[in-house]
Amino acid sequence: MGDDIITEQMERTAVPTVVISGASKGVGEACAIKFAEHYSSGVNIVVVARTVSGLLDIKQKLSTYSNCQVLIVTADVSINSCCKHIVHQAVSEFGKIDILVNNAGLHHRGDFIEREHDEVAAMVDVNLKAPIFLTSLALPHMPKNKQSAIVMIGSLAGRAPLQGAATYSATKAGLRAFTYALADELASAAIKVAVVSPGPINTGFIMEEIDKVEDIVYSQPMSSAGQVADAVIELTINKKTEIAMPWLSGLLTTISYLFPKIRRGTRPVLYKIGAKNKNKYRQ
Repeated sequence: MGDDIITEQMERTAVPTVVISGASKGVGEACAIKFAEHYSSGVNIVVVARTVSGLLDIKQKLSTYSNCQVLIVTADVSINSCCKHIVHQAVSEFGKIDILVNNAGLHHRGDFIEREHDEVAAMVDVNLKAPIFLTSLALPHMPKNKQSAIVMIGSLAGRAPLQGAATYSATKAGLRAFTYALADELASAAIKVAVVSPGPINTGFIMEEIDKVEDIVYSQPMSSAGQVADAVIELTINKKTEIAMPWLSGLLTTISYLFPKIRRGTRPVLYKIGAKNKNKYRQ
């Protein structure tokens, strides 16, 4: 019996362990499935979210992959003790963390002056504090090799500020800055740090709140959760620090950041395009 337990523990630590926050739906769920497909020889996946029902659903979907061991952790990443619980559970079960995907996000939409104080604080906690804190907790348990990676889910709003999303833009810009700085710090340790910066994603994150989302958001092509998850996988194995998607939107955000007058000048046109597209999505 003892030999069987030791063998099982060795098998679990021999394959990569992936921790994904916000994993019960959308991009997080897509990432879990993509990692199960990518590591066909075996993978441990730790799925994290606030509600257990969504986690049970994704665990059921992952059960079709015989190569995949799944651990569900119910936690609110805005709470420090919950972040500690996530890392403790992952390491206790699988011995290490090879890949951390900081995906959990929160967006209370609308002009900053209209937002409640607690809403502003919650966005900072979930979008910026939590990924930084989770990263600091996970790093001591990450092997220093080319298989280890930390991937942040950013936003094009973090590359160019977006009105109606001041706090959200600020948190995503901060997350992007943290990514680039940490990538340089950990280069010698062979731990990859990167960020995916997508535009609008066809998930409930914006589609269920379509009337609250700024029209300009819909002026850009929509990505799928699967496409963003593919970018996450790519960043764990390539040499890039960032993937902005779609690529043309990424280029436009770079131009608008470098030349604010262009951003302000083209805004009315983009709003008109976005409003038309929003009506199409409603239908």
